[in-house]
Amino acid sequence: MTTHAIVSEPEAAHDSNPAASGAVAAGRAPNKGGAEHLKLSHAFLKLYEPSQDGSLDKPGPKFGEIEFQFNPKELTMGKAATWARQTAKGNKTAGPPQYVGPTPSKLTLEMFFDASGKQDKDVVKRVQQLLACCVPTEASRTHGKGSPPWVVFRWGELTGFLAYVASVQVKYTLFTASGLPVRAICTVALEEIAGDPPKQNPSSGGLVPRRRHVVIEGDTLAGIAYGEYGNASLWRAVAAANRIDDPMRLRPGSALLLPSVDELPSGATQEGPAESREVLRGAR
Repeated sequence: MTTHAIVSEPEAAHDSNPAASGAVAAGRAPNKGGAEHLKLSHAFLKLYEPSQDGSLDKPGPKFGEIEFQFNPKELTMGKAATWARQTAKGNKTAGPPQYVGPTPSKLTLEMFFDASGKQDKDVVKRVQQLLACCVPTEASRTHGKGSPPWVVFRWGELTGFLAYVASVQVKYTLFTASGLPVRAICTVALEEIAGDPPKQNPSSGGLVPRRRHVVIEGDTLAGIAYGEYGNASLWRAVAAANRIDDPMRLRPGSALLLPSVDELPSGATQEGPAESREVLRGAR
């Protein structure tokens, strides 16, 4: 996995030129003549409704922004790929890695909020905005099963990828005498919306995130379904999602999309019918 730490301009300039560092931190860029001009760009997250047509590069309408009170001092980005190794029986070593596909890019950053001067509810409101990104949007809920908002990180000329907020961790560090939080550090993890377009939920039309399973020697659809959902009878849902006609023929190293729980047939239980249990036993 490749990880990059992108250091912001204020931190990079701090050691080499203290005077320039102070100007940059205040939002002013010194020129060669020593004069300063305003050059402050606030970072922010643009919020969009999720796509309703299956597109992974065209979000729905924009419905809001979350502005950084203070620009981040660094950004951490990660990118990885999925590889599969085939090992034949009797071999002492694994085979060479085979490329399966990329995994979504990830971006982690910190947002610092402070209202110690006013001691109002501004910090609480900003944190609630972030936490709201971890639940389905109201517009997507009106169609049935909801989808999370899509976000894009922007900071001046720096533009991130289309993503969703995978997690938000909040650390409150200062409170008023009445217990009101007036300072907080939020660690926000964004995950890229990319890969093969998932099928739409038939009842909602919204995009439903799916997991992937890399097939290894001896895998069967029934076994995969049982391991993922606890119900071997759901192998048909896995087959349909991957357009597999023969469930007994799986190619090791291939990647299968696993439907989310929201896409499974209604009433699916942990104990599949006898027919599916026989398929599972026979596949072993």
